[in-house]
Amino acid sequence: MPLDCDTPMNLQHLLETPGALPSIPRVIALVLNELEQEAPDLMRVSSLLTDEPVMTARLLQLANSARYQLSQRIGTVPQALAVLGLGEVREMLMLAAVASAFRRVGAVDMRQFWRYSLNTARLMRQLARSRASLLRQSSASPHTVGLVHALGELVMQRSLPQQMTLLNQHYDIFAPDRAVAEHRLLGYSYAQVGAGFARAWHLPQELIRVVEQHDTPFTPGSGYEPLAAMLHMAAWRCRAREMNYEEHALADSYPEVAALALRLQLQEVLVHDPVEWASESDVDALAA
Repeated sequence: MPLDCDTPMNLQHLLETPGALPSIPRVIALVLNELEQEAPDLMRVSSLLTDEPVMTARLLQLANSARYQLSQRIGTVPQALAVLGLGEVREMLMLAAVASAFRRVGAVDMRQFWRYSLNTARLMRQLARSRASLLRQSSASPHTVGLVHALGELVMQRSLPQQMTLLNQHYDIFAPDRAVAEHRLLGYSYAQVGAGFARAWHLPQELIRVVEQHDTPFTPGSGYEPLAAMLHMAAWRCRAREMNYEEHALADSYPEVAALALRLQLQEVLVHDPVEWASESDVDALAA
């Protein structure tokens, strides 16, 4: 479907537009920055979180959940940090940060968006585990990469209403070929906008690179990034689920090049669901 836009906005112009990229809550930014250090100061992390009632409540709720099956109740932030581990805390904080940054965006169904993002994060985590031999030592959490990879779409929906309204008339936001349509209309996609968002939040450079490249992970001259190929595959599978693709549509849209690089067979994808998909209660935590 040919699209025409009289006034496409340059990518750099979009990223530099005041208010286009939301800021991260201060406490979360400070804690995430500390957790990215080679030797995080756990006392500082604990002190920062203790001064933030909402984060404290979420930490304690998670630490006391049935998932950890503890015999005694956890009542303090230091105890919760010991139970959860820094990786789990980092993921929880990122969830809180993105949820607070985007409450409502135009006509976007935010529950659907968070469900899609959570499912992509879960699938990324599983792919990274099952294809660990293909990955080098990474500073980017596959789960976090999956969670934030599509935030550029929300930035575009909010900052480019005219262009996105035109695009939305012909391509669903969750269509597997959405990025291709955005490139045709604007010269860039949600992936490059999302990378700009990640830079503004000072996320790890590798995460930025993966988000930026995942829509076209095999572009000549960009260098092959296995994690970007995984994200390309995970995003396709979760988008296809949101679009209710049946087996024939999955087969027709299958990203063969990424699958070949990851040594995945089509039948593996068609036979069973790859992860336990996000529940309504999982979505509630982000869409509330």
